[in-house]
Amino acid sequence: MKDSLQPGITHEFRFRVPESKTVPALYPESPEFQAMPRVFATGFLVGLIEWACIRAVHAHLDWPREQTVGTHVNLSHLAATPPGLEVVVRVRLVEVDGRRLMFEVEANDGVDAISRGTHERFVIDAERFIRKTRQKSTTGRS
Repeated sequence: MKDSLQPGITHEFRFRVPESKTVPALYPESPEFQAMPRVFATGFLVGLIEWACIRAVHAHLDWPREQTVGTHVNLSHLAATPPGLEVVVRVRLVEVDGRRLMFEVEANDGVDAISRGTHERFVIDAERFIRKTRQKSTTGRS
């Protein structure tokens, strides 16, 4: 991690919601999801917020050796967003505790606030992380 990885880092990320990020696309094998409205899925919203947080700290890490993984999500999903609207995600790094990063996040679709909350990420050594997950997949232990 670079010395520049400090609380106060902000980032704004824009994403136009395509049909492929609506609820029926979340798990195509789920008949329940298939029957639901074609609006931005909460699962994709979480991923978009993670993406914005990754972008916020990318320049402050020794990328690609150092990366971040999500470890806790505390988000509201306040309003439905139809495809075609642009979602603006704003994130702010509020705490750096060793490798633990805490973000305050909010998202708006140009009509409504659609999300607020916090997101925690950890800085990882990508090679070590991959090695541990491979071991887990072959032995069933981490």
